[in-house]
Amino acid sequence: MHTGIRYTIQASSPRAHLFTVHCHIDHPEPAGQIVSLPSWIPGSYMIRDFCKNIVTIKAHCEGREIALRKLDKSSWQCEACDGSLELEYEVYAWDLSVRSAHLDQSHAYFNGTSVFIAVQGREQEPCEVELLPPAGPVDGNWRVATGMPRKQAELYDFGLYEAENYDALIDYPVEMADFSLASFEVAGVPHDIVISGRHQADMDRLCRDLTEVCRTHVEMYGELPSMDRYTFLVMVVGEGYGGLEHRNSTSLLCSRDNLPLAHQMETTESYRSFLGLCSHEYFHTWNVKRIKPEVFHPYDLSRETPTRQLWAFEGITAYYDDLGLARSGLIDEGEYLELLGQTITRVWRGTGRHKQSVADSSFDAWTKFYKQDENAPNAIVSYYAKGSLIAFGLDMTLRFLTEGTRSLDNLMQHLWQEYGKPGIGVPEGRIETLASEICGQDLSGFFEQYLYGTGDMPLAEWFKQAGVGVHWRAAT
Repeated sequence: MHTGIRYTIQASSPRAHLFTVHCHIDHPEPAGQIVSLPSWIPGSYMIRDFCKNIVTIKAHCEGREIALRKLDKSSWQCEACDGSLELEYEVYAWDLSVRSAHLDQSHAYFNGTSVFIAVQGREQEPCEVELLPPAGPVDGNWRVATGMPRKQAELYDFGLYEAENYDALIDYPVEMADFSLASFEVAGVPHDIVISGRHQADMDRLCRDLTEVCRTHVEMYGELPSMDRYTFLVMVVGEGYGGLEHRNSTSLLCSRDNLPLAHQMETTESYRSFLGLCSHEYFHTWNVKRIKPEVFHPYDLSRETPTRQLWAFEGITAYYDDLGLARSGLIDEGEYLELLGQTITRVWRGTGRHKQSVADSSFDAWTKFYKQDENAPNAIVSYYAKGSLIAFGLDMTLRFLTEGTRSLDNLMQHLWQEYGKPGIGVPEGRIETLASEICGQDLSGFFEQYLYGTGDMPLAEWFKQAGVGVHWRAAT
């Protein structure tokens, strides 16, 4: 018998979009166990207050109902309990996105931050999760796709799963549906493509193309982080687009026309966009899931946690997503330059780049970037878009100053070995100093100009003013 913390979750009413969750807690805090639900999800930097979707919640101690006192918007304290504690609650799931939870008769999807209450003081303990088949009628024969380790469940089946702690638990999104499935292998690790929703995608082509994308990123870093399996969870809709990274999977939302059709030889603009999304989220497997800001070690999901480093974790990733397509041969040089030109145009069209630095854009992600209004183009700059241009400029700078012997690849490899692989947070400012160390020259002026400033000085002019002697030529 399991002792500790165990969750049971079921799509109890698909028509009403309701999950029912049970949380069993052995040896609760004698003075009254406190439980809470996160206010935000890693990778999406805005307070979302997932607690608002809890419809009902009750607590029982050894079969007797006990009182629950709400402490704030997202936490409760149970009455003192002499024995095991059982929480039962309903979660309304009607957010068709990669950030929360969605349930109807066609599929069930959830992130742990939306459905699994945290047991305060015991977040480092292992836990079990029983995924039950839906209680109501659903379309087709549902299976389960998740990166969560299986304990007593067959692959793609309902049953008992486990997580090493709460941080891991909320990093394994779950899809339940009558989905399409295809698999390929990279670095000796199986990679699954799971697609739910109506589609006519060429699964064989997806496997071929994503094999090249994933292999390209693995070769750049030198290794794939330790995992048994990686899963692309794809929700197909009429119109939509988005992605969210996880430790051994990614959740993707796309339109039907983003996927390649059988016998379609060309790479359409919409399919290229989908491949770029997959490339972006897979690159996050290293950059931000493991190489992460020091303030995210550990996450505090109860409040905003600002950092000026999002330009690196999202902007550098945005630079490598299209670069990865070019390196893997899925797009040619002309297509890559077209995508780079689109990013430059997107940044240059907004006058907000003259009023907000990319560092400040990172810091204010919680409010200004994620809560944009009609004045946003005039007031803010994207740490994704301009951050990717800074990454491009930094890559070119490192290549030029070292005559092609060093590049942004070396910086990312160093970050992986020094911070990501051992699980150490990256301090504020460390990426800038590391760039100077790699090229052997002081690049503080580069970052003052492009990261902390709001000017548009061409790189050639910056080199001239900085007194750097270099012959400009194409980087190899």
